[in-house]
This record gives sequence, C-alpha cells and structure tokens, in this order.
Amino acid sequence: MSEEEKIKLIDPDYIKNLSFAIDTELSKNELRRWTGYVNKVVGLLLEAKLPGAMVGELCHIITDHGEKKAAEVVGFKGDISLLLLLEDGKGVHQGSKIVQSGRPIEVLVGEGLLGRVIDTFGRPLDGRELEGSLYPKALDASPPNAYGRPRIDTVFSTGVRAIDGILTLGVGQRVGIFAGSGVGKSTTLGMIARYGDADINVIALIGERGREVQDFIEVSLGEEGLKKSVVVVATSDQPAMVRLKCLYTATTIAEYFRDQGLNVLLMADSVTRLAMSARDVGLSVGEPPTMKGYTPSVFAMLPRILERAGRDKSGSITGIYTVLVEGDDFNEPICDAVRGILDGHIILSRSIAAKNHYPSIDVLNSVSRIFTEIAEKEHQDAAGFIRNMMATFNNAEDLIAIGAYEKGTDPRIDKAVLLKPVIDSFLQQGIFETCGFEETINLLVDIYRQGK
Repeated sequence: MSEEEKIKLIDPDYIKNLSFAIDTELSKNELRRWTGYVNKVVGLLLEAKLPGAMVGELCHIITDHGEKKAAEVVGFKGDISLLLLLEDGKGVHQGSKIVQSGRPIEVLVGEGLLGRVIDTFGRPLDGRELEGSLYPKALDASPPNAYGRPRIDTVFSTGVRAIDGILTLGVGQRVGIFAGSGVGKSTTLGMIARYGDADINVIALIGERGREVQDFIEVSLGEEGLKKSVVVVATSDQPAMVRLKCLYTATTIAEYFRDQGLNVLLMADSVTRLAMSARDVGLSVGEPPTMKGYTPSVFAMLPRILERAGRDKSGSITGIYTVLVEGDDFNEPICDAVRGILDGHIILSRSIAAKNHYPSIDVLNSVSRIFTEIAEKEHQDAAGFIRNMMATFNNAEDLIAIGAYEKGTDPRIDKAVLLKPVIDSFLQQGIFETCGFEETINLLVDIYRQGK
C-alpha cells in the first residue's frame, strides 16, 4: 500500500466524504419496497400513509381477491398521501394493502403500435397482443428547449382546401379546431388524418361516447388512415384520471416517433374534456374552484401538455387539438386559454353547417399565425383577396337578401356577389374528396386572377 493510500485511510475528511458518496449512491437504488394501507376511501380518492411516496408515482392496491388496482399519488395532506384510482374501485376498502412501484406511470412505445387501437395504458382494445419491439416510456416529459427549437418553415398539407388555401399550416405548428357539438369536428379530423402530409398519425379520443369510437375509426379515419395511425381511446364512462392521461399517452407515443426523425401528426378530440377531467381531479384533492369551477391546476396543465408538440432537431409533431365550445361561447375559459397557447385557431360555425356547407370552417374568424411565414407572396395575395370578397359579401348580405341593393351601386359588392358561388365551391369539400396542396393553390390563384 502506498503512503498516499495510507494517509487517505486515516484522513477523517476523506472518510466522511467517501461515506457521503456511498450513501448518495445507495439512495438512488432503494432496495426496500414501501407498503401502506388505505385509511379512507371517498369515490376514487384514497388516503393512506405511504413513506417516501412521490407525486406522480404509480401504486397498486391489493384487494381481498388478489386483484391489483392501479392508482397514482396526486398530493399530500400532512403525512397522508392522496391517491386517485386509475380504474374502478370495486373491492377496495379501508385497510387494503398498497404497494408502491417507485416508478411513474409508463406506456409501451414502438413501431408495433402502428395500426392499433389502444387504451390510456397502452393495452390493445382489439383483443390481439402487441407485436414488434416495444419499450416503456414515462408519460410525463419536458417540452423541447424553447431556445433550441427550429423555426417552422415548411408547409403542412392537410388535403382540405379551406385550410391549405387560406389557413395554411406549417410542419410542427399547433392549431386548435374550435366548435360546438355536432358541427363536424371529428369529421374534419378524419379528413386531415386520411389525407394529411404526415408520416405517422397519433390520435387521442378523450371522453368520447363509446358508440362514436368505432364510427371514427371505420368511417372518419378509414382503413387507409388507420394503417399509419395509433389511436388512443378513453371513453366518457372511464375515471377522470384515465381520461386525463389519454393525451399524455398519445403525446408520449408521438414523441417517440418524432425522436426517430419522423413528421408526426398528433390529433386530440377534445381538449375541453381533458380540462374537465383535470377539473374533477383537482376538486377531488381539495383545490379551490375558480372560473366555471375549473381549478388552478387545469390552467397550469394546459401549456405543459400542449407545448410538448412542435419541432425539434430530430423531427416534428404537428398538433391539431379540438376544443368543444360550451354553449357556442368562444370566450369561455378553456377556449380562451387554449387559443392563447396555440399557434392558430380554426372556427367551425353552426350557422355555416346549417347551410349544408362542409367543412363548416368560418374562414373570416379563423387564423394561422404561421401563414405569412410559409406562404408565397402570390398565395398570400390570393388568400387576402378571398377574405376581402367574403367580408364584403357578408356586410351587404342583408341588403342583398331583402332586395334593397341595386346592382352597380358598389363595384366591390358586385364583384363579391359574382364570385360568391366560385368561392363557396372552393371552400366546400366532400368527406372522401382530397386535393393536393399545389392543386389547391392553383385553384385559389385562379379565383384571384378572375376577380382582379
């Protein structure tokens, strides 16, 4: 043994530092598995003493019949841990044993998910086992670094003329589709999923009616759309935590494919039901209600999950999120919050849908914040001209309808009346009708040149 080594062995500071380093390393590899017991059950909320529990940790409640019920730690009240069940609470009672996993909730990701319909926890809903290489990934992740995000400079073609022509989206953009119930949100999503210019689709159906899930998969999405898609489903009858985690699962899967260098289209229907689920969770753990009963954690959660979409150095996630507008009030709290977070909004109008005009996009009240950065000059001029003609016609529509307007009074109104059928024909599109981006721009420019 060298003299230096002998000195280290008797140096108290060296021994102290070495002991601290060993304790630190051991703490990272906890060998004990803590257990606890249910103290109180209120609905899906459980209270228990769980030493060392962490927020977001997955735990399992063992029933008397040996079943394992998953629950997540969501907060603390003194030395009591608060957990929310991720499934029904049948068989859970006061005194049920709780086993901590020491890990957050994870989902399997990989190529084997393509073409499959899964639940929030990655379990297939068609009864067939998942195939291919899959590995677990935690649902919670940080958004890409704001400083390192590449700029959005490439057009994302949706195959929908009204969007591609006048509300052009970019690869990596996040946009919301805002509409009341029964105005065509899911149908529009299905069109974009089938004809959109993406390598992979990841679709989250949050709080949907059970009947509508199969309709969306078979009719709106179709066999061709499903082949390049992963569909994550949490129906309205499932617990709030399951519905809340649905978009987290979909976003985690989309991030996996983005990391492989692919351009992913992430679609969610709807963010409003996600917010409602988060509100239920917040109220369960004792958060104070604020606007329309929504808890503060809802408004903290929205930017955290929506910011995870976008471009990074590997690939991109183009996010399209539907927002169910309660009572057709586009200024209600969730609409207002989501509109402020996203890079654009597409409004679907009930009055336009009532005229059998589909997709029922209210072009004048919709906007893409990336449009001027990715569209060519002539494209921008043509889109601006169309908007101008539509606004001119709308302002004079009542006069025209009652016969109070005489032709020749205003050349701009005359031109708008002449172009109205042409513009409507351009904006209307059948569910199974697609239109390439170049073709869309050519049609748009033709209308522009015709009206000049």
